[in-house]
This record gives sequence, structure tokens and C-alpha cells, in this order.
Amino acid sequence: MPNQHYHVIVAGLGGMGSATAYHLAARGRRVLGLDRFAPGHAMGSSHGDSRIIREMYFEHPLYVPLVQRAYELWTALERDAGAPLMTLNGGLMIGPPDGMLVRGTLRSAAEHGLPCELLRPREVAARFPAFQLADGLVAVHDPRAGYLRPQGCIDAHLALAARHGAELRFEDPVLSWEADGEGVRVRTAGGSYTADHLVVTAGAWARELLPELELPLAVERQVVFWFDPPAADDRYQPERCPIYAWEHTPGFIGYGFPRLERGMKAALMHQGEISSHPDGVRRTVRAAEGEPLRAALREMLPGVSGAPVRESAVCLFTNTPDTDFAIGFHPAHPRVLVSSPCSGHGFKFAAAIGELHADLLTEGRTRFDLAPFRLDRFGSNVDGGGL
Repeated sequence: MPNQHYHVIVAGLGGMGSATAYHLAARGRRVLGLDRFAPGHAMGSSHGDSRIIREMYFEHPLYVPLVQRAYELWTALERDAGAPLMTLNGGLMIGPPDGMLVRGTLRSAAEHGLPCELLRPREVAARFPAFQLADGLVAVHDPRAGYLRPQGCIDAHLALAARHGAELRFEDPVLSWEADGEGVRVRTAGGSYTADHLVVTAGAWARELLPELELPLAVERQVVFWFDPPAADDRYQPERCPIYAWEHTPGFIGYGFPRLERGMKAALMHQGEISSHPDGVRRTVRAAEGEPLRAALREMLPGVSGAPVRESAVCLFTNTPDTDFAIGFHPAHPRVLVSSPCSGHGFKFAAAIGELHADLLTEGRTRFDLAPFRLDRFGSNVDGGGL
């Protein structure tokens, strides 16, 4: 196949890569998107029917402006795609009053002037009867929280990218790339391509494409379960049951959803097996793996804790040491933008991150403070090229 030249090649077409391809193509750039898997695959981090979106970001207030822009872009994507992608049914951030989840949520709300309520167990039960909080717990109500439909979001971004002229190739993994002062050359199983820039949004496969950087990324196996409480019990419907996160153990968070098509999805964060390579992650789930989740749910959602499991699944987290994002230009190759190791909390931002990638590559700047996400904060071979 003869060489073809593009303005930008995007390696990885999950949540971040699909949004990047769309925003670049919408600005008239010639885009080639590449992915090692078929569309709609379940091998990475972005598949499935639900991801939480929340405004009062307990991790750090710096994320709030970025997620606020994401809300605007998801709404625009819904309009342009003509499909429902986001439901804002509210959220509860539950934990001890002095725990990191409640304190962090209140800090973000205060710094950004966001309306919120601090609810005691009796108030929670009166408004959201599925929840029966144990003594000593409180909940912060985030009225703008809710959930996204991730596969629908990806499909919409890809369809609109293609409509704007992007070329999208699936089941065509990147084998190698090289860069010089003029651009980049990417070799895949299907051909060789050149471009002015390369964006690496490969998630758990980022280390494979960037071995020289020695990025300290850990691929974590995240197990999720769908519980099936009685269908006639309307306490679990989205209109009466918000999304939720809770600090079940000091420093450890779980999260969950109302009843959706597959049941009530719930999981514990950052308690999974670490793998040396994403292809080696164990994909089967043993029934006993759900017991710690049941025990954690018992102190606030007893009806879900005792319900049967309808199904389970595995997805991947790609964790940085501090669990903040990693976004920056390659220290040796300024035409290569590295992004998307998001430590399990990134999908809600995908629309905004795709836009900021396009800003960086077309305008050389972005409105957001990306200093905390610099690649060179990791040291080692990642030096001097962050944003």
C-alpha cells in the first residue's frame, strides 16, 4: 500500500481517541484513526453501558472546570448525533464526615460555588428510600451527577469524525512509529502512514507504544457486577435512585448506578489484580470475587447487597502513581502527544480531553491548567516534555 500523509494519526480509538479524532476532523484536519480491536470491543477501558459523570470532583477541584466543559460537549454530541448519551439523575457521595470522599466533594463545591446539600442518614432515606445509611455516615448530594452511555458516546464521536472525513481503521494495531523534525511515520499490519503529528491514546497499551519513556503505568483488572433486586421494587429506578460513590474503608471508594438495562452495576475501586501486560489480564470472574462488594454495600444499600448477581465483567484501569491523568508531548519528539492513562476515572472527561488535544495540535495551547498532568512529574526517562 502506498504511503498516505495525514495531519494527525490517532493511535487508539476508545473514549479519548474517538473524541480526539472527531474534534480534529471537525476542524478540517485530515485524520487517520487506528485501533488494534474491532469497534465495540470489550478489551479496554471504555466499553459498556454506563460511566458516572459528576461535577463536585472529590479528587481535586482542578478537575471541575474540565468536567464542566465535558458536560457542555456531551450535550452538544447528543444533539449532533440525535441519540441519548447522558442522564443527570443526581448523585450521592457517601462516607464519614471526615473522610476523603465527603471532605473532597465539599472542597470542590466550595471552591467553585456549586450548590450541594449535606444529608444525614434519615434525610437520605426520606428522599432516596433505597439507601439505608449506617450510623456515622453522611451523604453529599450532587444535583448534576448522573451517567453516560460510553459505547454510545464512542460510536457518536466516530460516526461524526467519519462524517467530517476522518479515516478510521480497526483491527490494525500500530507495530512501530518513528518521528523526526518534519513529522511521524507509523507502521501497522495494514500499511505505513506519515503525518504531521501522532496522538497516543492507547490506554493500557500506551507502554507498548512508548517503551523508551518507561512510563510508571500499572494495568489494573477492574471487576464490575450487575445486581438484580426485585423488578417490582421501584426504589432502584433512576428517577428515585441516584448514582453513588462511597468510602467503604478509609481511603477506598466504591461506586454504583441505579437499575439500568443490565441491572444495578456496582464495583470497588483500585482493589484489583495488577498485570504486567494488558493482554495477560484474567478475563473470567469467580463468584466469590463479589463478596467484598456485597459486604461494603450492606452498610448503605442492603437491598442490593443481598440481591442475586445477573452478570459480571472485567475492564482495565491504567493507573499513574498518583492517579492523576498523564497528558504531555513526548520529551524527545514534540510532534507526538501522549495522553489518556486516566487511572479509572477518565471517561466522563473524554469529550473535553478530545477537544483540548485538538486545541494543542491546532492552536498550540488550551484553556485548562494541565500542569498537574505533566509527564515529567514521573521522573525517569520522562523529562522536559510535559505541558
